[in-house]
Amino acid sequence: MRLTVFSTVLAVLSLLAPSLIRAEEVMIKPDVVYGHKFGLATTFDVFTPAQNANGAAVLFMVSGGWYSSWSPPEQIQPRFKPLTDQGFTVFAVRHGSSPRFSIAEAVADVRRSVRFIRLNAEAYQVDPDRIGVFGMSAGGHLSLMLGTASDEGNADSKDPVDQVSDRVQAVVAYVAPTDLRIMAMDAPDRLAAYQRFPALEIDANTAEPDSPIVHVTPDDAPTLLLAGAKDELVPISHSRKILVAFEKANVETKLIEFENAGHGFGGEDAKQATDAMVDWFVTHLTEKP
Repeated sequence: MRLTVFSTVLAVLSLLAPSLIRAEEVMIKPDVVYGHKFGLATTFDVFTPAQNANGAAVLFMVSGGWYSSWSPPEQIQPRFKPLTDQGFTVFAVRHGSSPRFSIAEAVADVRRSVRFIRLNAEAYQVDPDRIGVFGMSAGGHLSLMLGTASDEGNADSKDPVDQVSDRVQAVVAYVAPTDLRIMAMDAPDRLAAYQRFPALEIDANTAEPDSPIVHVTPDDAPTLLLAGAKDELVPISHSRKILVAFEKANVETKLIEFENAGHGFGGEDAKQATDAMVDWFVTHLTEKP
């Protein structure tokens, strides 16, 4: 998941101060700190269209195998161009990485990122009620957790960030694990490939709270699923089963299956997936007349 989905790992060529940078038609604000733990900062980069921003935010979960890597933001900016060209402000969200941090801690991190962005929506010139999220593989899993297991915040918390909702209004999940219980160490049909991922050194009981499929309810965000029929790492059954759960709960959902794709898309499949992702966010996050 870490290597196949997040494409190639970009070399770290420079360190960037958290100031505003202009990259063609996009303003980049790198390394915004949205939280701290164990003396470490959790951060995101912001990509804002220089013109014609539509006021909606789309968060990208920087995660493969629940490992979150840093790359120079001006180098990853082109992957967000289909969204920024449509006026979306994109946030590339990093979380505490495996093996130091667990899947549960990664979920907590990205939930905090939504709260932080909503709390500071005015500063980023985005609508706090128009937030979408997408990701690939582990990033898709984290996106689904935001779509299914979010809350309205804790009004009694002393931390103003924790008082804010972490709900999102639209989700796109690429090749996403939806039931971690069948990936856990004690799962009877666990795939051998999962031994390569320290984050999955968990039992089924530990896995259950972070399995999106167990959290599906009628108030979940509209969700687009993109999956490869030949995926041998996260079988397409993950997407098919949560599709059924969404449909039973009357959640707006759609699954696009790519017949010849595995764990990741290339060529025409990649273009079709990107177009579908952008269309989903345009439909669910742009203001209606």
